[in-house]
Amino acid sequence: MKIIVNGGTKGIGKEVAIKLAESSENTIVVTGRSIPELKSISGRYENIIAYNIDLSVIDNQLSAFTAMVSSQLQKVDILINMAGLLIKKDFSNLTLEETRKMMETNFFGPSAVIRALFPLMSYRAHIVNISSMGGFQGSSKFRGLSCYSASKAALSCLSECLAIEFREAGIKVNCLALGSAETEMFSEAFPSLKASVTAAEMAELIIHFAMNGSKYFNGKVIPVALESP
Repeated sequence: MKIIVNGGTKGIGKEVAIKLAESSENTIVVTGRSIPELKSISGRYENIIAYNIDLSVIDNQLSAFTAMVSSQLQKVDILINMAGLLIKKDFSNLTLEETRKMMETNFFGPSAVIRALFPLMSYRAHIVNISSMGGFQGSSKFRGLSCYSASKAALSCLSECLAIEFREAGIKVNCLALGSAETEMFSEAFPSLKASVTAAEMAELIIHFAMNGSKYFNGKVIPVALESP
């Protein structure tokens, strides 16, 4: 399988990339902001291609990234949009710059990647967008996560819309709204809490869904949570 893990240098995304690389049948492009982390993960696995990209300023990087994917993979079977940025502040204290950076990383960046890679997606390809329970309608909401949750809600809605637009191309689009998992991001947002699911456990679910979920789902936003948060 030709797979892209967009945001695979930390937390759940890193676990997803590592577990996918354990199968020699997979070739994985892993993107991220941290060059040391990218070098570390690509150095461990021959079937990982690391690519430095910052979704918050993606405009000037998109053409080169698309050309690299075309050259290295030729086609894309699975795209997993894992990248995320969380700045925890009360809405009244968030700056416009901070709000924009979250929207760029969590929504505009992934949507730009999808648009750029659409011509390279294989028939029956699967796009899996990783959202949050904070952006899932009707879920519990938490102080300080207003714009983060809104950016993830936008990604969830985009997934539903693209499933319709991409249907004729044979591409399935789904979204997993993740609850708490033991990651650095979760610890920073909820320092007094401990999640009941590890990053590795959540990664296993994401991989299974990416590989098999398109047989049963399209245009769905699926909550994945044992508790709140």
